[in-house]
Amino acid sequence: MKKLAATVLALIALLMAYTTAHASAESRLDAVIKGLLGTPYKYGGTTTKGFDCSGFTAYVFAKFGIELPHQSAAMAKKGVKVAKEDLRAGDLVFFNTSGKGISHVGIYVGDGKFAHASTSKGVVITPLSDKYYAKRYVTARRILSDSAYEKIAVAQPAGQTQTPAPAEVVEDAPNAEDAPDTEDVQAAEVAEEQS
Repeated sequence: MKKLAATVLALIALLMAYTTAHASAESRLDAVIKGLLGTPYKYGGTTTKGFDCSGFTAYVFAKFGIELPHQSAAMAKKGVKVAKEDLRAGDLVFFNTSGKGISHVGIYVGDGKFAHASTSKGVVITPLSDKYYAKRYVTARRILSDSAYEKIAVAQPAGQTQTPAPAEVVEDAPNAEDAPDTEDVQAAEVAEEQS
């Protein structure tokens, strides 16, 4: 009986250690974003001294060898359109905060949340369901290929280090049907007017 109890206790300890290790696992994308949380907002900012929304997004992706333009509307022309219900970590999410089209960008981090540089709070993580952002959401774009997504945005076992390597990106949309979308912008503008 003592052997059985000792075996059960050992299995419980092993299971707890395994669970703790996996609970603390984070992706490379998570690690970069986590290190930038709280960085102040700075119009035109592209460094850890201060970011604007596109400066933050471009900075994060530059860490993985991916070059993005420093303008949210220009970023919205990269990669391919993805439906809101199909978002995965690393997708870019776009908003019409000015009433004049795409004017804000963030990085989807999973669990219905996105990281971005807020003018009032600096770099933060915000739910897409946040009242302000939910009614200003326009579109999302996927710029990471499936293999890049696996390397960058999927949690790695604790203690596993990976050498950063340039990530492959999804080729930009080859036709106007996939571009962001006058329809999306117009729908956001209508929602803005109705609020």
